[in-house]
Amino acid sequence: MADADFDVLILGAGSGGYACALRAAQLGLKVGLVEKGNLGGTCLHVGCIPTKALLHAAEVADSARESEQFGVNATFEGIDMAGVNSYKDGVVSRLFKGLTGLIKGRGITVIEGEGRLTGPKQVTVGDTAYTGAHVVLASGSYSKSLPGLDVDGERVITSEHALRLESVPKSVIVLGGGVIGCEFASVWKSFGAEVTIIEALPRLVAVEDEASSKALERAFRKRKINFKVGTRFHSVKSTNDSVAVTVEGANGEQSVIEADLLLVAVGRGPSTAGLGYEEQGIAMERGFVLADERCRTNVEGVYAVGDIVPGLQLAHRGFQQGIFVAEEIAGLAPQPIDEAGIPRVTYSHPEIASVGLDEAKATEKYGTDGIESITYDLGGNGKSQILKTSGFVKLIRQKDGPVIGVHLVGDRVGELIGEAQLIYNWEGHAEDVAPLIHAHPTQNEALGEAHLALAGKALHAHS
Repeated sequence: MADADFDVLILGAGSGGYACALRAAQLGLKVGLVEKGNLGGTCLHVGCIPTKALLHAAEVADSARESEQFGVNATFEGIDMAGVNSYKDGVVSRLFKGLTGLIKGRGITVIEGEGRLTGPKQVTVGDTAYTGAHVVLASGSYSKSLPGLDVDGERVITSEHALRLESVPKSVIVLGGGVIGCEFASVWKSFGAEVTIIEALPRLVAVEDEASSKALERAFRKRKINFKVGTRFHSVKSTNDSVAVTVEGANGEQSVIEADLLLVAVGRGPSTAGLGYEEQGIAMERGFVLADERCRTNVEGVYAVGDIVPGLQLAHRGFQQGIFVAEEIAGLAPQPIDEAGIPRVTYSHPEIASVGLDEAKATEKYGTDGIESITYDLGGNGKSQILKTSGFVKLIRQKDGPVIGVHLVGDRVGELIGEAQLIYNWEGHAEDVAPLIHAHPTQNEALGEAHLALAGKALHAHS
C-alpha cells in the first residue's frame, strides 16, 4: 500500500471525532477530519449545549416567578422565545468559533462533505478518496422514532425541532421518560406549558437507581408535570393545530391525550446506515459498531468511538474514547475506560447525577450481603437549604470495601459528580474520603457528610 494521506483519518467531527483529532495532532500525528455538518456535531449544535442553555433559561424563569420567597420583589412577564433562542444560539456560536480555531491551530485537515468507508483504510468524500494508516469511525447518532410514528417537524417533533421553536406551546406530550424527555418536560413546564410524559418502562429515567427515579417522580408531581409510566404509544392523529395521541396502559386499556405538540424522545440510534461499514466487513449489531475495550473493531486499524458503539450515549464518553484512541495509535498504551466510571447527569429540575453501580446492579454483582448503602438527605445541607432544593446523596459500597456507586438528586448536583467519579474511579473507601475537608457552606459538603456516615461517623441525619 502506498503511503497514506493521514496517520489518522476520522469520520465524524462530534465529541469523539474532534477529541481524537485534537489529541492525535497534539501527539504529532497527521490528522484528517471528515464532517458533513458543523464541527462539534450533535452535542454542540443540537444536543448538550443548546438544551442546557434552555434549562438555564428555565431556571431563571422559575427564580423570577418564585422571587418573593427570597424577599425579592420581581415580576414574571413570560417567556420571549426569540430572546431565549438568541441567548442559546450565542452560546453555541461562541463555542463553535472556539472549536474551529482550535482545529485550525493544530494543523488538522478538515474535509467537508459526507464521507463513506470504501476500504479498510479509505474514506471517500464526493469523488475523492482519502487514506489513513488508522481510521476512526465517529459518525454519531440521530433521534429515533417508533414504527408507524411519522415525525413531520410541525406537530410531531424531535429534540432538534424543539430547539428551534419560536413560541412556547400551551401543551406538550413527551413520548419517552428518559434523559432527553425529562429535560424537555422540565424546560417546558418552567416556561408555562402543560406537560404529559408517556413512558413504556415502569419508571422515569429507568437507567438510574430506583431511589433517584422515585425522587424525580415526586418532584415532577409537585411541579404538576403529568406522567404515565408503564404506558405504551399506540397511535397519533395530527390536525393543523393539535395532536391526539392514543396510549395503552399495562392492562391494555386505551386512552387519548390531546396537546399542541408531540415530542418524540425515545432515544437515539447510531448513524451508520449507508456509510459502507458493513460492506467493509465491520462487525455490526442492530446498526451499532462492535468494538472491544480498546475501541478496536474487528478490522485491523479501524477504531470506533462515541454513540455508534453500544453503551452510554454521552458526549463525554465519546470525548474520552477519542482521546484514548489517539493515545492508543500513538503507542502510549492508555488505560481502558471503565464504562461504569462514566458520570451520568440528567439536567432536569431537580437534577439527577450518578456514577458507578446502582443498587440493583451492585446487588446482582456482589449479593445482598455483599454491599451496604446509606442515604444522606440534603435537608441537612446548609447550601441546599439556601437554594431551597431537596434531594439526597446515596452511597453504595462493597462490604468493608470501596465505594462502588454514588447517586445524587437535587438542583445543581451535576456539579458534584466530579468528586464522586474520582472516588469511584480511584476505588476510594468511605474512610479515605471522610477526613477530606469540604468547604462550608456548599452542596459539596453533602458528599463529605455521606462518606462520614458510611464510615460510621454520621454527624447529621441520614437514613
